[in-house]
Amino acid sequence: MKTFCTMPRRFTTIVVLFIAIVQVGWSNGGIPAITTPSADVTLSFLQPGQIDVIQSKEGQFVKKGDLILSQYDLAEQAQLAQIEAESQDVTKIRAAEATLAQKKMDLEKLEWANSRGAATELEVEHSKLDVKIAEFSLGLATLEHEQALRKYEEAKIRVENMRLRSPVDGYIEKLQVEKGESVQSLEGVVRIVKTDPLWIDVPVPLATANGLRIHDNASVIFPDPNAMELSGKVVFIGHAADAASSTLRVKVEVSNEVGRPSGEHILVSFSGKGEN
Repeated sequence: MKTFCTMPRRFTTIVVLFIAIVQVGWSNGGIPAITTPSADVTLSFLQPGQIDVIQSKEGQFVKKGDLILSQYDLAEQAQLAQIEAESQDVTKIRAAEATLAQKKMDLEKLEWANSRGAATELEVEHSKLDVKIAEFSLGLATLEHEQALRKYEEAKIRVENMRLRSPVDGYIEKLQVEKGESVQSLEGVVRIVKTDPLWIDVPVPLATANGLRIHDNASVIFPDPNAMELSGKVVFIGHAADAASSTLRVKVEVSNEVGRPSGEHILVSFSGKGEN
């Protein structure tokens, strides 16, 4: 009986193909790599709710801060209005200020009367205590007002969290909800990618990587019939080499005004010092 071991053969095939690709890339003056978005974010709501507004659609370019989705927030808006009214109410502070002014005036009159023998020391001490209590009451009213203001700011943040805004300039790659649909908290509902600039993680041989510096120039050749070439720069150099392949991860940034998609197989070569 013959025994076949398929996994080692498959692994060997993958390794051989990888080495062949690398050798072809090096023979053409470049290292094989794949372009990736410079930002790839999936947005989700912090609380469950129902979709009310869909402001954008798949494929649309959005700027940082643009509204994309929002949840129904009628109840939260009503609560916010109530909290705002409470935060703007200074009646307790004004009343405490008036009480304190009256207590101070009473104390002055008693001290004047005491200096002429018309009021006792006990009455003066009681009046001083009333002033202290009035001062504490004013401090408490002021603290409650400050807490109301903070509560209003907190409520505004909660309402704003019911809206999803783009954190980057980019394209809506996937929109996974419809108007009226209910969503759970932390459920991914929209994906945004930024492809200008593109980023490329390049497995650079250690002999080459050791001579690279941040901002060094790089040439990126795209798989077009005309072998389109764009200029990039080094934006990151790893600190932990891969022992199996004797390579170091180097990140290259390349401008993408022509709007190429991410995920393309390309060749990268390094061409000397760039601007700092």
